[in-house]
Amino acid sequence: MNAAILVAAGKGIRMGAGVDKLFLKVAGRPVVAHTWQRFDDTKCIGEIILVVREGMEKNFSELAAKFHFQKPFRVVVGGTERQDSVWNGLEALSVTAEIVAIQDAARPCTSRELIAATVKAADENGAAVAAQPVTDTIKESGDSRFIQHTLDRSRLWTVQTPQTFRVEVIRRALAEARRRKLIFTDDTAACELIGQPVRLVSSVAPNPKVTVPGDLSFIETLLKGEI
Repeated sequence: MNAAILVAAGKGIRMGAGVDKLFLKVAGRPVVAHTWQRFDDTKCIGEIILVVREGMEKNFSELAAKFHFQKPFRVVVGGTERQDSVWNGLEALSVTAEIVAIQDAARPCTSRELIAATVKAADENGAAVAAQPVTDTIKESGDSRFIQHTLDRSRLWTVQTPQTFRVEVIRRALAEARRRKLIFTDDTAACELIGQPVRLVSSVAPNPKVTVPGDLSFIETLLKGEI
């Protein structure tokens, strides 16, 4: 069986004080309801784990009832860092789960096709990530004032979610990061730590994440275009 972990335990401080970006309405639903629906609709996903902030468990259970999500789900409390939240999600997986797709709950436009493509690539390679080649010229600066040099953008990719793995691979990778007391904001970085190759899966359609208020209008346009 394949599973998904929706990471919904972040504070979202760039959205502004007192604002829970996951419950902001966009195209008629809270942001996280759109994300959840994507995975509920994807045939190759059998169960969904939601990792949330302490005290928010009831809110997510009510969301499931309101939007009639069909797949089995569990709500667990996140940890101090993102990778701690992912770890808690992994601990909640069914014992039969072989592949797990880890998704930012604030990324509501991810296509079902992209989810399925990362699952297939992870099954074949052990680990996979949705990504897009960099199109802007990237400069490096050591002091945030002057350019030091230009990076070769032909070799650069921006990674997104889902980041999808064989369960035993991501458990081993995160266990090593925890053992070394290293903190990563990206799950594939833990795979790099143990020498696990990660397959890039090209994300053709826009797959933005809600981070700042200006993201909402673009995401609303994308979502309404699908309705």
